Amino acid sequence: MLSRKNKLLLLKGLSLFSIIRGYNVLMITFAQYLASIYILAPDLPLRKVVFDPNLFILVLASALVISGGYIINSFYDSEKDLINRPHKSMLDRLVNQRTKLSAYFVFNFLAVLLASYISFRAVLFFTAYVFGIWFYSHKLKKIPFVGNIVSATLIIAPFFAIFVYYRNFDTVIFVHAMFLFLLILAREMIKDLENIAGDLSQDYRTVPVLYGSFYSKLIISFFILLTLIPASLLINKFDVGYMYTYFIACIFLLLLFLILLWKSSTKKDYIWLHNILKFIIVAGVFSILLIDVDLVLNRIF
Repeated sequence: MLSRKNKLLLLKGLSLFSIIRGYNVLMITFAQYLASIYILAPDLPLRKVVFDPNLFILVLASALVISGGYIINSFYDSEKDLINRPHKSMLDRLVNQRTKLSAYFVFNFLAVLLASYISFRAVLFFTAYVFGIWFYSHKLKKIPFVGNIVSATLIIAPFFAIFVYYRNFDTVIFVHAMFLFLLILAREMIKDLENIAGDLSQDYRTVPVLYGSFYSKLIISFFILLTLIPASLLINKFDVGYMYTYFIACIFLLLLFLILLWKSSTKKDYIWLHNILKFIIVAGVFSILLIDVDLVLNRIF
């Protein structure tokens, strides 16, 4: 049996894991490696990619900055989250604000320190990344539409670091990036509809707060329809192996999403829509394996 002290430490550990969205950080880390193996460096041997110390440092530094980003976001949104996510907020409050800030500075310092092992440019990138997340959390997220675009950009920034590292400028990479960016942007705007109660209480000037749900749905629909363009290109114009089946399924899911979007009116409805987009994004990470199902085995042997 665990002592009371150990139980408290375990709860605080779970609380910190919840604050930094550990499951999201692990998924992004996994996605960075899969993207490196299958998309950004498909001609390099598997071992050279997986055991590349520079890639490991880039991925680890990204994970630390993203974790720090979730912490500073939680710090600024603590009051709003009490309304929008009361159960999660109660767990997150087991870690006090002072500890959150300490962890935030430690994570970011370690990320920049690790980046210095690679190059001065990497230090500049992660320093700018840290500043961008802080400025978004402190100011930009309260600006309608601008906050959504900046948030989506910050989410895909870790993949940009890997992209620059491998210097692979194939068109297919930009099409993949545009597909992901538009999906994330639509998801960010769905979150605004989902969290409208907390945003109103804390004077967040989001699109739903200023212009209402109708205009939010129009904008989200526009982004979803735009997403169909890179999806169609990846099916018809580029060789993505069996991953084309994923994009075909996405088109059907996104059309279903549009129908459900215009029928939605409650927070529960918007959570379902949010989860649909989240499922598409997570499924996309694993579907990278479909680009060449024999690729890993061939490289190993």
